Amino acid sequence: MPAVAQLAILAPGLLGGSVARAARARGAAHRIVIWARRPETRDALRGQPWVDAVVATPAEAVREASLVVIAAPVDRIVPLAREIAPALPPGAVVTDVGSVKGPLCAPATEAIGPKAHFVGSHPMAGSEQTGWENGSAELFNGRPCFVTPLPGAAPAAVAMVAGFWTALGAGVVTAAPAEHDRIVAHISHLPQVAASALCSFLAGTDPRWRDHAGGGLRDTTRIAASDPGLWREILASNRAEVLASLHAYRAELDLFMKALESGDDAAVAARMERGRAYRAGFRPPPPANR
Repeated sequence: MPAVAQLAILAPGLLGGSVARAARARGAAHRIVIWARRPETRDALRGQPWVDAVVATPAEAVREASLVVIAAPVDRIVPLAREIAPALPPGAVVTDVGSVKGPLCAPATEAIGPKAHFVGSHPMAGSEQTGWENGSAELFNGRPCFVTPLPGAAPAAVAMVAGFWTALGAGVVTAAPAEHDRIVAHISHLPQVAASALCSFLAGTDPRWRDHAGGGLRDTTRIAASDPGLWREILASNRAEVLASLHAYRAELDLFMKALESGDDAAVAARMERGRAYRAGFRPPPPANR
């Protein structure tokens, strides 16, 4: 895909900052313009080698943009889409990095159209860290990225979004918004709830026990260090699918408990072997971020 003439990134945190770094490092954009809500953040971003301009308003950021990436929390994506719509040049393409798509894609498309295009996307490349300072040009390398066009989306706009993420090193997966939400409820949102719930439970035990924990607890609960405010909005936006995954997971836990209670050690081992086999089927992780 040819490099984007002008890339605008709105509300850069970890993901938005990484988009800018990756686009500059990989030559995916000729010019990068950033808007951040806080004046102190804008001041800190000025002079970064992967930023060409930092502006005071979202409208100013998108005025000459070919591609806009809204990197705000999920509850701010549609309001920002409405805010920038009058300033977008004809034919501009807008995407996002939100972890939920069902509640966002239709209203964002309505807000942006008809002179421009919205195509949702979600790179599976987050971290328990936050803030543009923790971004990396390699964050998307080898990671999946969902692209979630609505029926009737302009093929050229979909191709532009998919090509951009591919240029940043991601592997693009196309899915309908509802399908995306069902998938990530199981492979992303459920693990977050499980890790947070485990740490919340352990917080009620003797605090000295934590000092004796080995690597297993750290590995299992790494994402429990994630920003609760950010996850509150994600879980609320995907409530039905997350609840469905939690009910199914609880049923699995119940089967494990029943096997333990009845002394059925073979059933316990069988469930553990099933889990081991699933874990062994993971793709190799991408190289460590720099």
